[in-house]
Amino acid sequence: MKNPLDYTGKVALVTGAASGMGLAAAQAFADAGAAVVLADYRVDVVEAEAEKLRAAGHKALGVACDVSDDSQVAAAVERTVAEFGRLDAAFNNAGVMAKIAHTAESTRQEWDRVTGVNLGGVWSCLKYELQQMEKQGSGAIVNNASVGALTGNPGIPSYIASKHGVTGLTRTAALEYVKKGIRVNAINPGLIDTDIGRAVVEGDEEAYQEMEKHVPMGRAGRPEEIA
Repeated sequence: MKNPLDYTGKVALVTGAASGMGLAAAQAFADAGAAVVLADYRVDVVEAEAEKLRAAGHKALGVACDVSDDSQVAAAVERTVAEFGRLDAAFNNAGVMAKIAHTAESTRQEWDRVTGVNLGGVWSCLKYELQQMEKQGSGAIVNNASVGALTGNPGIPSYIASKHGVTGLTRTAALEYVKKGIRVNAINPGLIDTDIGRAVVEGDEEAYQEMEKHVPMGRAGRPEEIA
């Protein structure tokens, strides 16, 4: 799908860029003319994907970034600015799915793991992205929440809570920085055909197909449809 936006001369940072919606967004930014930084803890994957983009004539860089580590997020933003001079757009997409367990059976370890990436990671990304964009006086950030941020879903309490948190954090940051020329928004995708989307049913293909039946268009969305 051709991106109708022109990002020529702009610089974009995408987290969770090794696969799924993150990789699709990185490709869309590149196709629109942006220099794009692909950030993911799977650094070998994003370096390879960045090389593919460069081979196609785009400006791209792959960087290591575990968003649950504040110092790695800071380093990713610093590397972006060092390489390309600024940061105009960011897609805070990195996330993990919770292991299936009802609230009373869930563990503190799992709670910390999921919220650390899904909510803490978005907070860290916003913190350092906003610092840079405030210096520039402009920028746009999109956080990847979930349809789960609008409702509840039994069996994945840490995931649902983390995504509700992303929505609240997005609204707060949007109000804080709107007068400084920076826009902060969130998207709430439903079932998308990604590793995380399939992790909900832990590899059960029949269960996945059953989930697709509840999607109005009869199938899971595709990553490029979100990008």
